Amino acid sequence: MTDRTTDLPPASACSLEQVATLVSHHLKALWDAPERARVLPPLMLWGPPGVGKSAVVRQVCDEQKIGFLDLRLAQREPVDVRGLPVPQDGVVHWMLPGEYPRDPASRGIILFDELTSADRTMQVAAYEFILDRRLGDLYEVPPGWYLMAAGNRTSDRAVATTMSSALANRFCHLEVHPDLEGWVRWAQRAGVHPDVIAFLRFRPQLFLNMTGNLERGWPSPRSWERVGLETELVDRLDARTFRVVVTGLVGPGAGLEYIAFRGWRTAMPAVEAMLAGDVPLVVPDQADQRYALCAAVSWHLWRATKQQKALGVLFDLVDALPADFAAMVMVDVINGGTPAQVAAVVTHARFAAWGGRHGPTFVDRLAGNASRMAREVLASTLSPDFPVRTDLLGIDPKGKR
Repeated sequence: MTDRTTDLPPASACSLEQVATLVSHHLKALWDAPERARVLPPLMLWGPPGVGKSAVVRQVCDEQKIGFLDLRLAQREPVDVRGLPVPQDGVVHWMLPGEYPRDPASRGIILFDELTSADRTMQVAAYEFILDRRLGDLYEVPPGWYLMAAGNRTSDRAVATTMSSALANRFCHLEVHPDLEGWVRWAQRAGVHPDVIAFLRFRPQLFLNMTGNLERGWPSPRSWERVGLETELVDRLDARTFRVVVTGLVGPGAGLEYIAFRGWRTAMPAVEAMLAGDVPLVVPDQADQRYALCAAVSWHLWRATKQQKALGVLFDLVDALPADFAAMVMVDVINGGTPAQVAAVVTHARFAAWGGRHGPTFVDRLAGNASRMAREVLASTLSPDFPVRTDLLGIDPKGKR
């Protein structure tokens, strides 16, 4: 797969996690000083279809427990933005959309999604709304609401209209690029099937691949999430129908590779039984099989009924794996656990000995691939003599930033 971000200046590309951080930062700045509403730049998210541009905005709103209004200009007419003229007593009044927020104390995000898919007449209709946060004397956006937009680039072979310089100059532009490890952290929290996570780690080139027929199914974060759902429901389908569904979502190349990958995974003893100690732990030699086992153990560990037994099997596994696989499993386990569960791992009797062997590899992977919550819990729980490089964690061993 061609890296679609290599032609960008390093500062232009960002991950979805960085987008979430910037959105949260702007929201706090807006709420701390509502008078900033007219000067705080709205964010414009650029990127290929299916990478989660609108989903990350919705996620921030859910986490902040604020409103979210998704305005898709490509599906609207200018009157849907400006309002409908209604004559009354020889004067024209404007009937505005009821979905616009009106409570001056309310908070939220208005996202002009697929902005580049809208034609120029619709972009012009949105100018005043985006530029001035108002529609003449008819409507003004409450100060607690932040404005954003998202769209595809012409190079993405999606429906796209060039943006005028006047509108473009209003935004802070972010080029969203696919970030597999960031997506994995989200996927683990969202309960995406571990087979999909394992496969994409084994074949990261297929996480986002726009080189094939884009008029049919093709690999993207969105389509892989849907493959995960179909994998959960696989018992309801025969093998041939399942193959049709998967290839219909991600294309024949990636789809058939995924089905072949699952061939060994489905033949493996049930991981739930391994974690319960009912069947012996078997560590395969092949890389694809190791990825499948590691993802399954990480996914099932915190769902196991016998937690202490399962933690013992986890340490049997990381003791038997090479350092890179062992560190990957441990970071995944930490990302998927609550603070109490993370503490149970790092205070386990076998953790210090394992850390003595794999500490540097673990910390290197932890720094880039663990969530902030996981790093904070870990740093506050580790003993002072554990080999942690605080510059990588970004936190000292006492949990202070």
